[in-house]
Amino acid sequence: MSGRETKNLRRGFTTGTAAAAAVKAALVYLFTTQVPGSVNINLLNGQMLDVLVDSVSPHHGLVRAVVVKDAGDDPDITHRARIGAVVGLTDDPGTVQITRGKGVGMVTKPGLEVPPGEPAINPGPRKMIRDAALQVLNAYHSNAGVSVEIFVENGEVLAEKTLNRRLGIEGGLSILGTTGLVNPLSHEAYTATIRSAMSVARACGCDYVVLTTGRRSERFSQAFFTDLYDVHPEAFIQIGDFFGMSMACLAENKIPNAVLAVFFGKALKMARGFAHTHAAKSDLTMDWLADLVGDETGNHALAREVLNANTARHAFGMVWPGYPRVLERVGTAMIRSAEKFCPAPCRFRAVIYDFQGGVAFDSFSHKALKARKVE
Repeated sequence: MSGRETKNLRRGFTTGTAAAAAVKAALVYLFTTQVPGSVNINLLNGQMLDVLVDSVSPHHGLVRAVVVKDAGDDPDITHRARIGAVVGLTDDPGTVQITRGKGVGMVTKPGLEVPPGEPAINPGPRKMIRDAALQVLNAYHSNAGVSVEIFVENGEVLAEKTLNRRLGIEGGLSILGTTGLVNPLSHEAYTATIRSAMSVARACGCDYVVLTTGRRSERFSQAFFTDLYDVHPEAFIQIGDFFGMSMACLAENKIPNAVLAVFFGKALKMARGFAHTHAAKSDLTMDWLADLVGDETGNHALAREVLNANTARHAFGMVWPGYPRVLERVGTAMIRSAEKFCPAPCRFRAVIYDFQGGVAFDSFSHKALKARKVE
């Protein structure tokens, strides 16, 4: 893919943005009886986005609105999905009650961002939905509350083509989104971006890069490392699932120091030596982790629990903070894997975050952390 084609890839929006837009459109109709052609949504990254509305209509004393999800040039199973909301007013001032309708999954296992028994609507989308509803209430000076039922047309069928059931999400799709936008992440576009970022970091004099796998781990890394060191902004690079390729890229750019700053799930896949850390590798990593836990702790009952854990997040709660040596061994294996994929001298540091952004493991000791200054 050429640089020009990469630049022209079109961004889309998440299922969470679609749901929030449907809620806002329904409420606008409820107060005005006018069908909005589009609504403006506050995204989680601070931006705003104008979202087209597909349909709005009365529905058994409530209002039903539908938005067609547009994933841009990163089409996935939810691209063109019809995501909607059935909305009404309540007598509970300022509250927004969110429930699941047909086609939205229910969480049935631990280890996800939402606990079992709750609709599979993640915290980010819930915030967007509440913000959108309260905006309309404020605009029309209403003291009412809002009831919201989110649905996805044909969501049960679409969910069969995802990993949802395996993760413990039954009956439909998840409503997701960490920023509200979907950035195009084709392999060609992403690897080209990584190569460019490494080149820019080196050109800016960075002898040290902090490699993360996504927006959340990068955000936590920016807070952690800039509090300790004067790190160039260009030093923070998202590598997504492209672990092996990124290590080779370090060598190509002769970058002598690198931090791998990740959550536990990605740490396990890196430790296992997978060049590409996609979720499809999960079964293999849990087998490996269970063996490691049994070997390290001698607690074979715990090892069996880890083997049967629903997600890496679930397993993390079993081993941290009670068994720090388990994380130490995972981190050490991460570094060995990185060295294997990097055909040039590079000093690696492994950082594993807990799911609130705290540092659960750092391969630099506390003493070394205080003494060392990143160049």
